Amino acid sequence: MRIKQLNPQEFELECTTVWSFARRGKWATHNSKYRGNWAPEVVRNLILRYSSEGDILLDPMVGGGTTAIECKLLNRDLLAFDINPNAVKLTKEAIGFECEFEPNIVVDQNDSRNLSFIENESIDFVLNHPPYVDIIKYSNKEIDGDLSNIHDLDLFCDEMQKVASEFYRVLKKGKFCAVLIGDTRRNKMYQPLAYKVMERFLRVGFVLKEDIIKHQHNCKATGFWINRSKEYNFLLIMHEHLFIFQKL
Repeated sequence: MRIKQLNPQEFELECTTVWSFARRGKWATHNSKYRGNWAPEVVRNLILRYSSEGDILLDPMVGGGTTAIECKLLNRDLLAFDINPNAVKLTKEAIGFECEFEPNIVVDQNDSRNLSFIENESIDFVLNHPPYVDIIKYSNKEIDGDLSNIHDLDLFCDEMQKVASEFYRVLKKGKFCAVLIGDTRRNKMYQPLAYKVMERFLRVGFVLKEDIIKHQHNCKATGFWINRSKEYNFLLIMHEHLFIFQKL
């Protein structure tokens, strides 16, 4: 696999609670073809700030493989899972490039609500970018347990609490868990999905270290939705919450 550029030419670690990346990085095999995948700048910041070389990381909803690519570039071992076999396939393809590091990256299909095969307190850092209920559906209900097919907010949060419980169990004491999630609207009324999910993580024992606001640059705010916003008097959501939890 031929790669023009393995790492970003210019990169600075973020130091505030507002992150904004107007242009997504396209180094290594990164691309934005997988709908809803998080920007490599976000993942690189998280990995560099909250882990060290040789650590064992976990991303149980790996999607298009952003976390796996960055773990290979930054020499972190990774357990990468997804309930969707297409995501598993894409991730395996994405890490097929050569670089100076060869960390142990395991990619397989699995439901993040059941990590029973991972030992208690064996993970150094958890990264999670879940679906935002059914805003983007990654399957047409043919995948049993796909969180992106849940429309009811409370039911979605119930299932995310199961995920949070597993994260808390496998994470080492003193270590961190990062969750990027956005909000939604129902009947033009704002629904604080991110804070509802945050509350579930606190409920299982995590404490909140940081609440980072991430500016969304690549939302498809078409003329249709801009006109709707003016006509029906609601604002288009252009931010997400990146929560950093810690297990004390």
